[in-house]
Amino acid sequence: MTSTSTLGAAPAQDSTLGFPVAVVLRATGAELVAGDAGMRATRVCTDTRKIQRGDVYIALDGQNHDGNLFALEACAKGAAAVVLEERASAREVAAALPPGAAVMVAADTRRALGDLANMHRRRLSARVVGVTGSCGKTTVKNMLVELLASRWRTLGSPSSFNNEVGVPHTIFLADASTEALVVEMGTNHHGEIGRLCEIAEPEAGIVTTVGASHLEGLGDIAGVAREKAALPRSIPASGFVVLNADNPWTSAMAAETRARVLTFGLEGSGEFSATDIAFDRQGTSFRMFGRQLRSPLLGLHNVQNLAAAIAACHGFGVGIDELEGAIARLAPARGRLQRIDAGRLTLVDDSYNANPESVRAAIDTLASMGGHRRRVLVLGDMAELGERAGDLHHEIGAVAAREEIDLLVLVGELSRATAAGALEAGMPRVRVVHCADLEEAGRIVPPLLGGGDVVLLKASRASKLDQLAQAILAAEQAQGNAA
Repeated sequence: MTSTSTLGAAPAQDSTLGFPVAVVLRATGAELVAGDAGMRATRVCTDTRKIQRGDVYIALDGQNHDGNLFALEACAKGAAAVVLEERASAREVAAALPPGAAVMVAADTRRALGDLANMHRRRLSARVVGVTGSCGKTTVKNMLVELLASRWRTLGSPSSFNNEVGVPHTIFLADASTEALVVEMGTNHHGEIGRLCEIAEPEAGIVTTVGASHLEGLGDIAGVAREKAALPRSIPASGFVVLNADNPWTSAMAAETRARVLTFGLEGSGEFSATDIAFDRQGTSFRMFGRQLRSPLLGLHNVQNLAAAIAACHGFGVGIDELEGAIARLAPARGRLQRIDAGRLTLVDDSYNANPESVRAAIDTLASMGGHRRRVLVLGDMAELGERAGDLHHEIGAVAAREEIDLLVLVGELSRATAAGALEAGMPRVRVVHCADLEEAGRIVPPLLGGGDVVLLKASRASKLDQLAQAILAAEQAQGNAA
């Protein structure tokens, strides 16, 4: 049998369903107000732009729209059934829909989506593993999908579909042929991980680390730890949990789970420990269980991420001998420490997202990259840090100064505190540049760069630093054409 891996091969809204409307009613507790309960839907969809004939449309509200109001469009595109949310408009919308469609009304359509996904999950024979953590969860998820695919047909969450909408859609993508399913689980408020575990019912779990992330919704790091611990708590005694031996919250999490605990770490910590770690221009080498392994990925934190994925494979009975080739073939996702040879310089695009933990890891990575004229760090603002945002940005500036980064470029209002932290920690003012916004950075940054530089960009998604990465690449291409 040829094993395959899937990371977002189908859009997350194009989800296989394949059971009668009566089953939708039973799973969600919705009320049938029109149509035939014997009708059979083929897929579930929450985005009318992606509706296909035979779908069931579940109306989810967005920040600026009422999902019920798109039901007519869904039916016009061939939806066989719709699930509306109970409110004053629901009965009016239902009455306006064309005859033939099955129309259901649920008290909470977002919860109905999750409940329906849980029913589908229970029909699967696939091994299901949940992945969460303050940083690294998408990378570990991607790694684990590729490693498990050395033996099984494996599917993982498309992109970062890791919330109460994305996790159900990930589950719907799995079918009878799926042998392993890796589900990423994110959170920005208390109770979300617990709900995602109710939906996915993972038999194994990985917590990459606990750090300062989403503090606006979770309060403090202790609050983050309590929220992440919902995954270990959910794993049955027959399963296993992979925890970070280098994180101070691990012992408390281990005490809360009934499952077998596997630990990972660096230089001797944890059962799955990476030692003798070395970096070069082609990637990373390290030893584990006496075997020399090589990965093309950059960064000490990616060695740690890989150790977590290897531990999870072991939990499923896939040994390190079987994984060596897959480890050597790993590749970074776009915007996640993605190394790009850009004419005269080397660009490392890590702009997908950021929190204090992942920014520190990025700085460590840049500091370890020798053989370049200058190491240039471009940081944007970190989002969702609440009242501690200023202090945490200030601390990052001090870290950059201590690592003796050659040029520090900062973009955004919060990053003024990063500049102050760097200057107060002794970085010369001539090596610190602040840009008020992305537009200013697009004008200022490309001319600052020169041949032989290595440039790492890191920020929260809201900063859109990927656009600056493209501007730098375009400037280098123009430079090359003019030469």
